[in-house]
Amino acid sequence: MKSPGRTTLCFVIIVIYSSRVTLNLNLESIVHPWILHEHELVGEEPLRQKRAVAMSGPAAKEYTVDIEISFENASFLEPIKAYLNSLSFPIQGNDTDQATNILSIGVTTVCRPTGNEIWCSCETGYRWPQEQCLHNLTCQEHGSSPAGHHCSCLKGLPPKGPYCQLKRAVTLRMSVRLNVGFQEDLRNSSSALYRSYKTDLETAFWKGYSILPGFQLVTVTGFRPGSVVVSYEVKTTTPSPELMHKANERVSQKLNQTYKMDDSSFQAVTSNETKFSIIPEIIFEGDTVTLTCENEVLSSNVSWHHVARRADIQNSSRFSIYTFVLNNMTSVSRLMIYNITQGDAGDYICKLTLDIFEYESRKRVNVTPIRILANEEMKVLCDNSPVSLNCCSEINVNWSKIEWKQEGKIYVPGDSETDSDSSCSRYTLTADGTQCLSGSAGTAVVYSCEFISAHGARGSKNIEVTFTSVGDNPSHKGEVHEFLRHVMEMSTVQSTTGNSLETSKAREQQANLTITQDPISVSEGQNFSIKCISDVSNYDEVYWNTSAGIKIHQRFYTTRRYENGAESVLTVKTSTREWNGTYHCIFRYKKSYSIATKDVTIHPLPLESNIMVDPLEVAILCKGSHYFKCCVEEDEDYKVTFQVNSLSFPAEKEVNGKQVCYQFNFKANSIPWCPKTVDVFCHFTNAANNSVRSPSMKLNLVPGENVTCHDPSIGVGEPGKVIQKLCQFSNRSSRGGPVGGIVTYTCVGSKWNVKRNDCISAPINSLLRLAKALIKSPAQDKKLPTYLKDLSSSTDQMAHEVSSSPGSLGAIVNILDLLSTVPTKVNLEMMMHVLSTVNVILDKPILSTWKLLKQQQTNHSSQLLDSVERFSRALWSENSTGLSISQTNVQMKSVVIKRGPRSGKSYKQNFLFPHSDLWGNVAIDKSQLESLQAHSSIIIVTVAFPTLQSILAHDVQGNNFANNLVMTTTVNQTITMPFRISMTFKNNNSLGGKPQCVFWNFTLANHTGGWDSSGCHVKVEGNSVFCSCDHLTSFSILMSPDSPDPDSLLKILLDIISYIGLCFSILSLATCLVVEAVVWKSVTKNRTSYMRHICIVNIAASLLVADIWFIVASTIRDNYYLLNETACVAATFFIHFFYLSVFFWMLTLGLMLFYRLVFILHDASKSTQKAIAFSLGYGCPLIISVITVAATQPQEVYIRKNACWLNWDDTKALLAFVIPALMIVVVNVTITVVVITKILRPSVGDKPNKQEKSSLFQITKSIGVLTPLLGLTWGFGLATVFQGSNAVFHIAFTLLNAFQGLFILLFGCLWDQKVQEALLKKFSLSRWSSQHSKSTSLGSSTPVFSMSSPISRRFNNLFGKTGTYNVSTPETTSSSVENTSSAYSLLN
Repeated sequence: MKSPGRTTLCFVIIVIYSSRVTLNLNLESIVHPWILHEHELVGEEPLRQKRAVAMSGPAAKEYTVDIEISFENASFLEPIKAYLNSLSFPIQGNDTDQATNILSIGVTTVCRPTGNEIWCSCETGYRWPQEQCLHNLTCQEHGSSPAGHHCSCLKGLPPKGPYCQLKRAVTLRMSVRLNVGFQEDLRNSSSALYRSYKTDLETAFWKGYSILPGFQLVTVTGFRPGSVVVSYEVKTTTPSPELMHKANERVSQKLNQTYKMDDSSFQAVTSNETKFSIIPEIIFEGDTVTLTCENEVLSSNVSWHHVARRADIQNSSRFSIYTFVLNNMTSVSRLMIYNITQGDAGDYICKLTLDIFEYESRKRVNVTPIRILANEEMKVLCDNSPVSLNCCSEINVNWSKIEWKQEGKIYVPGDSETDSDSSCSRYTLTADGTQCLSGSAGTAVVYSCEFISAHGARGSKNIEVTFTSVGDNPSHKGEVHEFLRHVMEMSTVQSTTGNSLETSKAREQQANLTITQDPISVSEGQNFSIKCISDVSNYDEVYWNTSAGIKIHQRFYTTRRYENGAESVLTVKTSTREWNGTYHCIFRYKKSYSIATKDVTIHPLPLESNIMVDPLEVAILCKGSHYFKCCVEEDEDYKVTFQVNSLSFPAEKEVNGKQVCYQFNFKANSIPWCPKTVDVFCHFTNAANNSVRSPSMKLNLVPGENVTCHDPSIGVGEPGKVIQKLCQFSNRSSRGGPVGGIVTYTCVGSKWNVKRNDCISAPINSLLRLAKALIKSPAQDKKLPTYLKDLSSSTDQMAHEVSSSPGSLGAIVNILDLLSTVPTKVNLEMMMHVLSTVNVILDKPILSTWKLLKQQQTNHSSQLLDSVERFSRALWSENSTGLSISQTNVQMKSVVIKRGPRSGKSYKQNFLFPHSDLWGNVAIDKSQLESLQAHSSIIIVTVAFPTLQSILAHDVQGNNFANNLVMTTTVNQTITMPFRISMTFKNNNSLGGKPQCVFWNFTLANHTGGWDSSGCHVKVEGNSVFCSCDHLTSFSILMSPDSPDPDSLLKILLDIISYIGLCFSILSLATCLVVEAVVWKSVTKNRTSYMRHICIVNIAASLLVADIWFIVASTIRDNYYLLNETACVAATFFIHFFYLSVFFWMLTLGLMLFYRLVFILHDASKSTQKAIAFSLGYGCPLIISVITVAATQPQEVYIRKNACWLNWDDTKALLAFVIPALMIVVVNVTITVVVITKILRPSVGDKPNKQEKSSLFQITKSIGVLTPLLGLTWGFGLATVFQGSNAVFHIAFTLLNAFQGLFILLFGCLWDQKVQEALLKKFSLSRWSSQHSKSTSLGSSTPVFSMSSPISRRFNNLFGKTGTYNVSTPETTSSSVENTSSAYSLLN
């Protein structure tokens, strides 16, 4: 090939001809080299499909010649290509050599100068052989190479070839959907319809796919339902997705449009493309199995499927999928199955997807259990004779290791020997008289042979060997003492052995222990358990030790005793490296120790919470890139990959001191969709093939139209966008170590500004990380004192920094919360360190930082109080004189009360804080203390805080505030009965209001805590506030300036009005129902009267039932407690339902009035009106009530904590009553205004002076009638909701609602003239009745409702009729008259 300085263009042509001749094309002058290959052209079948060869005689051999041609002018290439394409093949030889024919000529390789380099690319349908891609430089950025295939461009032409080769043929199994109906004849290949479809489709397929390089044939293989899905096969070389899309478009264009082909439904599955391998070949249960798929198609979109489970496989603790590209040539995906089981056996499918192509391969995984053959029992005489134990595996494989272990009272070692050819192992032991103890005839020792495969599977077999002594030995007793000494050393228990008789008795009580046999090998963060079983139940103590002599805290293990034995189980839920080692299970009886040991291997693996990720969230442009980073505080041999959707990418490692970071540069163009939000994770995999996934990193791909903020670390953002970032990766990190916490940025203009800084200083963050590790440590109780001391000194030294850092303050509170959960006794020194830390963070200069911390809507103040209470309950001292700790911002006093003379005294402690001008005391009567001393001594601890009240939240309404000391009193016993405690606080009544005794209820406000007055009573005397409560916790007093005094005259008056009104209401409603029942037939002779009385009856009935349930609810509550929560829930539900029913029936009445007012000539049927009325009156309340209880009761926040009514503090469930009621009030007020407006219209013939007088009276009567009927009295309740509302509103609301039943009886029932007439007619009472009947027969009525009176005329004019109306003849035939009668009846 010519030098780059001279050559402008070169290309290589491939010439295929038969026989042995010299090529003669008159091109000898420009042929540079030529390379002759003699071979059978097995791979050239596609070229021969395009030629017709006519040869006779014996078949000639075919040869391929690669010819390199160079040009000075690049414009020569296209004419040469056109000339070659115009040739007709085969080209017959000349006259001298007719046996030579040229079969085909094609351009394969073209080299062009690019800068100072020569880039040689393959023509369509060709590619470089794999060996050339491996040994030559590739030009990866070459734009013309088909996506998804290995290299098609090299830097420079290989001097000795081979050059670009034709791609091998593959069979594409394809399908496409026709949007036409499926017919059964398409299942029959011999039917006319089938043949017609097949012919038309294959014709279109041939025309479309003929443009594919190496295309040979296309065949329709069948049809299936789903509209019509056509299955067909295309034999060609592997095409690029772009070329395949172009071919599919041609198919759609060539096919008759009546077939309605769906252009987006093309799918292709290729064969012979994927190499599928499984390691190991023979798989045992417990092995780590690796399934590998390799494909020359470059794509990371690989999925794995388990056929038997019919589910895609995802990354988990047992399955790990890792996909990568090897040498930019091959896509590799590995599925690793850890600790494989029989359930994992079956067919596995590896599927690579690229555009419409699916490359699928399937293989079967068989899992075999490890079976070991051995004689399970043997008897050995201790006569110094060698004895062999044999184990063999059923399957002859090359085992990685075979180990022998023994467990028993005596130790008889031996030598192992393995025969790899037979997969057997022999263990030879020799037992002499010294090893078999005196009196130990029949001592059993269990020997275990364990076979370990090269991939982690383990299988074992136990052989029980019984050793029999041949007689006593003079040195026997010394051996007994040596054995016990060995046992004592292992368990680190120091003891003195008594005489030989006592030792012998102790040895007889020894138990045979069996411990978990399976090897324990886990990674950090995983759990493990060890079970230790004893064959005797008689023991004095059971405990666990480490090999270093550290006693495991009993929180980590449980012990149970059975009739014939006992067991102890050590359980570790989150293992750390501190748990790595040997553990001893020890059963002690007197001075005899039975011991079993177990090795635990903990492999390093970062915990998810310890993986620091950057960014937490980031937005980048659709064509941008960003670095993702995962960091840990350890340099271990981890394999780290980043996962973006289903794609996996290897990570780059970067070590910076003790911190190790793994990063990955993500390029947005690797994801085809934008805008899009994806989650990014990094996976850490250790040497044991266990993996952990980092916290999620959110990636937002944005187009960038509205982006104004740009930062290489924070990303891009629109104005107002808020982004959080770990302080460790922000510009606020310190040199003293990794900082913690989060910093929040917001996009303002074109810059990212810090919105909130919650960073934790490096020393405090280090203490927080140590605290998280400590609570998982096996020796946490031993480490706690030292840690509390370090925390106290660090907090004191960094007080100034804490005062300016909400993040550091919150971290200290979190540390105290974590440490308070360690189950250990707290001594005075430890408590001093705790309160010293609390004293610093409650100092007055830091109170402003607490306010910033509270803006996060966290419960740190409640968390701090809870932590101090836990430490107080764990405090213990043998000193009965009491303990005392005094700091500026916290004081503690405690007393130990033991059984004896001291138990007859009471408990009383005084606290004084001169700097805060606060004091208080607490007292517990001796009778209360005596009830706590039934079992053991008790310790009572009281801690007082002068500044904590300013950071604890207000009460749930936000209108109260703590105004004094906070004192918390605890005892180290569980109290189930009411426990009376008395406290005295200084009365700081500078802001006015009534003091209220409260305690801090940690369960309020979704367990964030709040003040609660349940069980507490208050009494004020001068400068002191006395509180008496029936439980223990943290107490203080609140001031309520807006709340009425519980003992005030107003509250007493309101209570009296409520109770008297309730009694009158119940009696009135019952009377109303009785009256309605008596006069029902007389007053419901037309539809309007009928519906009106239906409403009145249901209003009265609903209100009556609601009042009854109100009385029931009051009996369930006793002062501040609910006696029966279930009954309270039921009472609340029915009160809610029936009060809502009252409102909705009032709404029904109002709507009916409006209907008769507006639609005078329209008249619905009685059944229709009843259906609507009952649906509205009871259906709507039922739906609202059921939804309310269903949404809140599962979380137990349906009712209030101290009353049988809808909750307001936690869920605002009360709105389910308030909102419908107020809406109905608004609707009825509107209706009332409309009615009054109509009434005020002057009627013809009225004089102005009469009209003016009657209008005032008419308005008064309308309001008087409509207010109780339409529930407008509840409108006064709206004013009582607001704080500081006038007492007039409270009194008016209470009066009107308490006497609601009486109003309904008077205005809704007895004022109705028809009711009066019906009652008079029913009982025929007096002469007034006959006179009344006489006046009625003359066409007049009673004075109030006379049709001739101005008032009656106003009502009559309301419905468009004047004159008189005879109430004794309500039945009419005219619809207009009936409507008028109905309207009159409605208002009467």
